[in-house]
Amino acid sequence: MLQIKFKKKDDSSKLPVKGSLNAACYDVYAHSIKVSRPDTITIGLGFSTEIPVGFKGIVVPRSSISKTPWRLANSIGIIDADYRGEWMLVLKSDSAVYNPCPFTVGERCAQIYFEKVNDVEIIETDELTDTERGEGGFGSTGKQ
Repeated sequence: MLQIKFKKKDDSSKLPVKGSLNAACYDVYAHSIKVSRPDTITIGLGFSTEIPVGFKGIVVPRSSISKTPWRLANSIGIIDADYRGEWMLVLKSDSAVYNPCPFTVGERCAQIYFEKVNDVEIIETDELTDTERGEGGFGSTGKQ
């Protein structure tokens, strides 16, 4: 089993928890909330980590965020193994009208999980092998 060290920011910080035995992700809680602009909120999660080399942490929104105009600013957040600062998320609003933060301090606000990082060797080339799809982009597959 992968072991990851978590350091709480202070006594009021909550560590991640699984919502159910077979949950794929761990719920994380808002530790601090800062509204920097009407359409931007930064939420501190109240912990930092020591992720083993060869792994990364991933922050994703909870499904309940879909009921609001808020979204995670970078879709998912990637936490590198060598990062030791507080985990945070930035929410951006898609609404032209101000909406309050959908979370309060102490509430579940996102989910996290961990993945192995694959080392990749980048090889420059002038040619790639042909495929049936070729250079077909968005929506180009599945057509008969």
